[in-house]
Amino acid sequence: TPVSLLFVCFSCNNEKTEKTAADNMSTEKKDNSMTEKNLAASHIINDAFATGDISKIDEAVASDFIDHTDQGVKNRDSLKVMIPMMHKEFPDMKMEVVKELADNEYVFSLMRWTGTSNGQMGMPKGPYDMKAIEVVRFKDGKAAEHWSYMEPAEVMKMMGGQQPPMKMDDKKK
Repeated sequence: TPVSLLFVCFSCNNEKTEKTAADNMSTEKKDNSMTEKNLAASHIINDAFATGDISKIDEAVASDFIDHTDQGVKNRDSLKVMIPMMHKEFPDMKMEVVKELADNEYVFSLMRWTGTSNGQMGMPKGPYDMKAIEVVRFKDGKAAEHWSYMEPAEVMKMMGGQQPPMKMDDKKK
């Protein structure tokens, strides 16, 4: 009968919808698990910078890690050298995560740093208070790439008010 056929069609559609929903929940759980793993790795890295302790870096950073800032870090080993140097340069550094967003591939952190520079790593000697957005791409739960974005005014303050050198193209304008 037509009513029986309609019931069979509805049952088939309903089963398909439930299976799709179950698949989606499984994917969401997997994504949430990876997101949590990425956040945990990000926190390990932040703690290393705050304390100078690099003992957990191997579990949070990929061996072929690339830092796209001017720090020159091209792998995990060079990062492990840089962290204690930074901690020595900024011994009273305080780091605050103002906001963080994450998914299964990236962690975005709005960070605030305060403290005192001893003037040996490109920042003028004295107190600092700066913010930046830190972007880290993760692969298999480990940091693979890093970018840092600061407001130009923050960079100028960090450089002690010095203007960056002008490019030849800028002189023509």
